[in-house]
Amino acid sequence: MTLASTTVIDKTEVLQDGTIQVRQAEIITKDGVEIARNFHRWVRNPGDATAQSDPAPVPAIATAVWTTEVVSAYQAAQAAILAQRQSGQ
Repeated sequence: MTLASTTVIDKTEVLQDGTIQVRQAEIITKDGVEIARNFHRWVRNPGDATAQSDPAPVPAIATAVWTTEVVSAYQAAQAAILAQRQSGQ
């Protein structure tokens, strides 16, 4: 009986506001047959620093998608949401 674990990035999505969503799958196999799959998800928002631990596609996607305009629009939208919450509306 041989157990093995493989980790892959199986989904990367870019939302309309430029947010990057990443899903990582850990695939557990027994004698070559998948017996379990677990997921870990995280996001990177426009303007965030990408971490060294991010897989190769994430920084490349961020560089391509996060133009100055996208980052500015995202930050303005977040500021508007914060102002609305603080005013109690």
